Amino acid sequence: MGVFEKLKEGLTKTRSGLSDKLRGAFMGRKIDDEALDELEEILITADMGVEVATEVVSSLRQSVQTGRVKDYKGLLQALKSELLKILGLPQPFAVYEERPFVVLMVGVNGVGKTTTIGKLAWKLQNEGYSVVFAASDTFRAAAIEQLEIWAERSGAHIVRQQSGSDPAAVAYDAVSSAKAKGYDVVIVDTAGRLHTKFPLMEELKKIKRVIGKASPGAPQEVLLVVDATTGQNALRQARMFHEAVGITGVALTKLDGTAKGGIVFAIKKELDIPVRFIGVGEGIDDLQDFVPEEFVEAILPAE
Repeated sequence: MGVFEKLKEGLTKTRSGLSDKLRGAFMGRKIDDEALDELEEILITADMGVEVATEVVSSLRQSVQTGRVKDYKGLLQALKSELLKILGLPQPFAVYEERPFVVLMVGVNGVGKTTTIGKLAWKLQNEGYSVVFAASDTFRAAAIEQLEIWAERSGAHIVRQQSGSDPAAVAYDAVSSAKAKGYDVVIVDTAGRLHTKFPLMEELKKIKRVIGKASPGAPQEVLLVVDATTGQNALRQARMFHEAVGITGVALTKLDGTAKGGIVFAIKKELDIPVRFIGVGEGIDDLQDFVPEEFVEAILPAE
């Protein structure tokens, strides 16, 4: 199965939700103000958010008034164009600058952070990069064990300490070790924390500062992992983490399990943070680079 086919399959729930509603509401119907009001509701229920839905429909309304959009086919083409405008050009994850390139992984509990770390490591190893894990989620012994399993599966090296150790110290050791041994990439796992818990967010800031002391300019990527099935709550998490540690990219997991894939647009629109990866399945190769055009094609019906 090709990458695009896998993407389409993974986004079946979002596409079914949008496609069925769009076809049912607009196929063979005159596109007027009432139809556009209905479209706005459909976009909001797909979790694109009020701001995105309002902006898109406002632009489409102008196209209808000037006669550029007259029917379902024209509406679909214009909708694709508007959604692409919001997502902009692809901004893929890229390893750059001097080594090691450090990725700080953050997110709340249960979003699939450790799994995403493992899949990212596997992807990077396949691209020829050597990878080190920093087991900085020291609150749970199970988290360190889980990371060790992923290190084995993906071929990554792991730096760990005892459960209960200082998470920032583990990150410092991993980055220093990677620097000394010439590793390309360090991926720092952190404890899943509620974005509303102040002390935990302060600890995250400390980890980021300490990484910078071990290697000036690091971390080069602060990747927030969010669960697409949580919808608008994912946007709230992104906002809080961004304020705390300056998110540079988002990995959106469990897109195959939700009809609310529209959250991609809300995150990009409100925070202008690029989505780097999307998770569309359980397999080790199901963490995919986010390509806006392919994503829009995959969630909207064929004309």
